[in-house]
Amino acid sequence: MQRVMSQLERVAASETRVCILGETGTGKELVARTIHERSARAGGAFVTLNCAAVPAELIESELFGHEKGSFTGAAGRHIGKFEQADHGTIFLDEIGDMPLAMQAKLLRVLEEGEVERIGGDKPVSVDVRVVVATHRDLEARVREDKFRQDLFHRIYVFPLALPPLRERHEDIPLLVEHFAAQVSAQNGWKPVPFTAEAMAALQSHQWPGNVRELRNIVERLMLLATNGQVDVATVEIAFPKGGGVAASSAFPAGALAERVDAFEREVILAELKRSHSNVSLAAKSLGLERSHLYKKAEQLGINLRAMRREQGSPQE
Repeated sequence: MQRVMSQLERVAASETRVCILGETGTGKELVARTIHERSARAGGAFVTLNCAAVPAELIESELFGHEKGSFTGAAGRHIGKFEQADHGTIFLDEIGDMPLAMQAKLLRVLEEGEVERIGGDKPVSVDVRVVVATHRDLEARVREDKFRQDLFHRIYVFPLALPPLRERHEDIPLLVEHFAAQVSAQNGWKPVPFTAEAMAALQSHQWPGNVRELRNIVERLMLLATNGQVDVATVEIAFPKGGGVAASSAFPAGALAERVDAFEREVILAELKRSHSNVSLAAKSLGLERSHLYKKAEQLGINLRAMRREQGSPQE
């Protein structure tokens, strides 16, 4: 990460286009924002768009905007992301998932420095630095004709690869300390120390969800902590069946939906058992609204009333 930050410092001061590579949860948007904040464009806007999250029929309007009446539902003029980012930075996340037709239009903007709103009659000049990110192998996407080669060469000027958390376990104690302080400040909690054994247990986990997963686990651990500290027993409680996502391999074969339901049922049952059927506590630990947990339990055939009776828990 020191090497990554050193590269970031060098490229931030330039106008070079950066392509941030890394698995989901490694902090690609945070890196993009840091590049913007340490650049000469820091006084301008930092505008983001997740290319995988916007429907194909809407992405052109989101990026380039539209004029009033240009299509059904266009009740007024809409300024697109590129115009919003004028004299600043636009961050296109998951660019590997951008539709091919849209890639051709993006290429034109990168080449000519101007956009044309849908329904517009003249182009609009924009001065924007473009930073992109993806978890996909763009070179493989080019070979598969799923990503334009000419666009690839336009955006892949300075690749910046973020290592997954499983390759930098030595960073986990510092990250845990940072997230614990952050969670405490947000909730008005007193700091909760982590024992050396608990920290070692966290370092042994593979973290398929990377830094994002670690942050969520830290908050869960602080909620589950007893005796004023997070110990190894608390860590064991925080991970379903002690293995997190890997525990799903224990479920029988079947359709994906069936496997997902089986996994969710196992996780919820384990959390309810740990919380002695306290639905409010289980929901908080799982990051769900209490009403959502009730609904999910009903969908998965979990009888909450029967569980409370068996464990002698009071009705909620």
